[in-house]
Amino acid sequence: MRYEEFTIEGRNAVMEAFRAGRTIDKIFIQDGCQDGPITTIKREARKQDCMIKFVPRDRLDQMSGTGKHQGVIAYAAAYAYAEVEDILQNAREKGEPPFIFLLDNIEDPHNLGAIIRTANLAGAHGVIIPRNRAVGLTAAVARTSAGALNYTPVAKVTNLSRAIEDLKKQGLWFVCADMHGTPMYQLDLKGPIGLVIGSEGEGVSRLVREKCDFTASIPMKGDIDSLNASVAAGVLAYEIVRQRMQGE
Repeated sequence: MRYEEFTIEGRNAVMEAFRAGRTIDKIFIQDGCQDGPITTIKREARKQDCMIKFVPRDRLDQMSGTGKHQGVIAYAAAYAYAEVEDILQNAREKGEPPFIFLLDNIEDPHNLGAIIRTANLAGAHGVIIPRNRAVGLTAAVARTSAGALNYTPVAKVTNLSRAIEDLKKQGLWFVCADMHGTPMYQLDLKGPIGLVIGSEGEGVSRLVREKCDFTASIPMKGDIDSLNASVAAGVLAYEIVRQRMQGE
């Protein structure tokens, strides 16, 4: 899916975006391109921990709106990313135990936007997303979040499992959504908590799930077997909200 206003095409345009400090989510480079400008772009992308994909020329031709991509197309983020420390600082400033959403491979921009909106309304201090195999802060995400991106910091990390390990050292514990987990009403969800939500298709990946302290299931009475990821995030988040309010 493309978002015209944040698609940057051509070598000079992409380098200018880097020089101007734009947050670049993803770069597509033509297979086999190894000249000076492309090498410079690759170096800059790696410096900024930006995802690079090497694709055939005809793929770039299909993606291109201008027909002048010169072997490189970049997707810029609509919003700048925060650091994980900014999220923890947000909790400290509010005098509250941290409440963080961690999203494992959410690829639908409307789901990501809806989850960020829910995170804001539920009083979460921020959202963490992985760098690879997930949608970034595109224009569609910004629109779907209905302004929540102005208030809720979103951090992007290279490795979600490592981020969980680091946050455990800060006193957080983690619960992930899983249809085979303990019914959420039987869990104590108070205190500094990370809520881990997976993608519709695959759920939370095994490596991430193994880092979590608990798995929580949502009681379901219907005839289909799963909720949309953003709805599941909302249901679990508000059980956390209910318990936190009771604990005050």
